[in-house]
Amino acid sequence: MREVAFIKQNKEKWLSFEQSFFQKRMSNPDELASLYIEIVNDLAYAQTFYPKSKTIDYLNELASRAYLSIYKTQRTEQNRLFAFFRYDAPYIAFSYRKQIYYSFLIFLIFAVIGVISNLYDDSFVRLILGDDYVNMSKENIANGDPVAVYKSGSNWGSFLGITINNIRVAVVAFVMGIFGGVGTFYMLMQNGIMVGTFQSMFYNEGVMWESVRGIWIHGAMEIFAICIAGGAGLILAKGILFPGTYSRYTSFRQHFKEGLQLLLSTLPFFIAAGFLEGFVTRYSNVMPNAVSVGIILVTFGLIFYYYIIYPFRINAKLKIQRNEPV
Repeated sequence: MREVAFIKQNKEKWLSFEQSFFQKRMSNPDELASLYIEIVNDLAYAQTFYPKSKTIDYLNELASRAYLSIYKTQRTEQNRLFAFFRYDAPYIAFSYRKQIYYSFLIFLIFAVIGVISNLYDDSFVRLILGDDYVNMSKENIANGDPVAVYKSGSNWGSFLGITINNIRVAVVAFVMGIFGGVGTFYMLMQNGIMVGTFQSMFYNEGVMWESVRGIWIHGAMEIFAICIAGGAGLILAKGILFPGTYSRYTSFRQHFKEGLQLLLSTLPFFIAAGFLEGFVTRYSNVMPNAVSVGIILVTFGLIFYYYIIYPFRINAKLKIQRNEPV
């Protein structure tokens, strides 16, 4: 059978299954399992006769989501919150990995722009961070404690204030995706330039290492999570701009839900980053280099694994359990 005929023969079934599944109209587990088997059979057929077709990607995505739903239903005794962080969020990160990568790319490009701009014009930092903050930072540097700003306020006050502010930034980055991604792009641009400019200020003052070993104790997890939130905003934008076979409203609703789930998955990381900034970063100038570097590597490694590596492991696991080639 030619691929065009294969698609024409099964398209209505696939779209019906897709919309029923996404709109939660399929509550009967037996019905879900039966249709899942049909989708897997179609996927196997496509892999055999049309190995380079994009139809395989479409059916694989459909089968993976259905299998994940069945798998979670079978494990009803498992804590739902645990299942969300173990399966749901990582699979969403895998499904929308391009949006996450775009978010990081946008942030990094503007961080580099911030660095270069301040290296060529050291007054640029005042335009971005303001005179008061720059003057305070330079005074701290002159006093031999470049990151003294993190010692202001109580531990708990700093922890709560910083965590709430970071979550606010993440929520705004996500919600701004409703404007076709322009708002999310702006948030990533703004934060990228700020981080690049801020870090290059310390380089210009000759205290680059002292700033890195302090700022990135909490910054590794904090900045990474903000980029993930930016990815969630781009997911929302994708649902509005590229609805595909859905109505624009259905696409928006589905992408909003999945983007929101990805955003919610960042909350533990923002809380952890806030805790580190409130309770640990303030002591960076007196702790051994090995300790500060160790904290930076562990926190970055943890969040990098969860959002970049682990999603591929989840997808591979689903393929193995469906007896598909990885």
